[in-house]
Amino acid sequence: MAAVHLRIGDLVWGKLGRYPPWPGKIVSPPKDLKKPRGKKCHFVKFFGTEDHAWIKVEQLKPYHAHKEEMIKINKGKRFQQAVDAVEDYLKKAKGKEQPASSMEPISKRLKIIEEVTGSTSIQAADSTAINGSITPTDKRIGFLGLGLMGSGIVSNLLKMGHVVTVWNRTAEKCDLFIQEGARLGRTPAEVASMCDITFSCVSDPKAARDLVLGPSGVLQGIRPGKCYIEMSTVDPETITELSQVITSRGGRFLEAPVAGSQQLSNDGMLVILAAGDRTVYEDCSSCFQAMGKTSFFLGEAGNAARMMLILNMVQGSFMATIAEGLTLAQATGQSQQTFLDILCQGQMASTFVDQKCQNILQGNFKPDYYLKHIQKDLRLAISMGDMANHPTPMAAAANEVYKRAKALDQSDNDISAVYRAYIH
Repeated sequence: MAAVHLRIGDLVWGKLGRYPPWPGKIVSPPKDLKKPRGKKCHFVKFFGTEDHAWIKVEQLKPYHAHKEEMIKINKGKRFQQAVDAVEDYLKKAKGKEQPASSMEPISKRLKIIEEVTGSTSIQAADSTAINGSITPTDKRIGFLGLGLMGSGIVSNLLKMGHVVTVWNRTAEKCDLFIQEGARLGRTPAEVASMCDITFSCVSDPKAARDLVLGPSGVLQGIRPGKCYIEMSTVDPETITELSQVITSRGGRFLEAPVAGSQQLSNDGMLVILAAGDRTVYEDCSSCFQAMGKTSFFLGEAGNAARMMLILNMVQGSFMATIAEGLTLAQATGQSQQTFLDILCQGQMASTFVDQKCQNILQGNFKPDYYLKHIQKDLRLAISMGDMANHPTPMAAAANEVYKRAKALDQSDNDISAVYRAYIH
């Protein structure tokens, strides 16, 4: 989008590391506080907190223009209090000039927060600022799989006070979480045996089956009353199989795939789609509050898998279409940036479109959701359509574009790297 010029006194939404955008005001930094070298940034005082930080310009958005959008995607008592503080400030300022110094004095206990981008570092945080007041369950939580999504989920579970035991196929990924208070499970079976509720979040149906049915798998640790929650995006048939084997041992089963990205996982803003044992869903209330902004219970096991595949089919097809539009604009001599500016002023405007298109124009394909995973989801959705005798021609066309992108070694890049399938 066109560059927005900000200055001291402007109200903004500031994105700090892994945390949700927060309302603030650009202020003058203390004289003895130097601006980070090589960074275009502003010094921001956040409303409703004592926090100040240098924030990169690309992580700042004008307050009024994005207010409605931010209120929809954020939540929590502290967040609402911060927004109320901004509105009170605006009422007092109405009709008269307010110098930058009208903000409350900078605390002597000034806390400078270094901006972290793309980090899975678990930092102490005021949990109520993100998800409101959460009382963590006293049940022991296990978590299997620390990929792009799982890492953010475990981070938020720990921050909200849950007792978590982790396992990952690549054991080194557990180290960070162990340092922050998680316990280490040596095998999936051991985690399931030690914990009351065990979550898993892995890449595909085969990985999900292997985790349960393989050597030292979850099934070996399931006892009557143990809960197993499958968060991976898989097909309904896999969910049915896993549900049957878990319940055959007296276990309780819930599927709970999540809609979102790595950034939303880090922010605790996922959307959880649950189905299966309703009592397990209720037992996981504090966990779902920690990791997501909302959750839906969809009935019998398999329904959440179906809904998730439909959602990801739409998202994948949409991303392929946006990439196609960008490349057609270039091929016909139109400005891609102007195309994006126009798009973001119309009915299709969204944070998703803005961020993905900006990343494409900057050549930044760092994964927020792996391209190989969205292609997997498209494939599974098409298969689901075949079984229901329902046509999915748009998804089939998009799937072919993603397959071409994979052939161009884009599998481990972000889904926006589908753009490269059109330019090679």
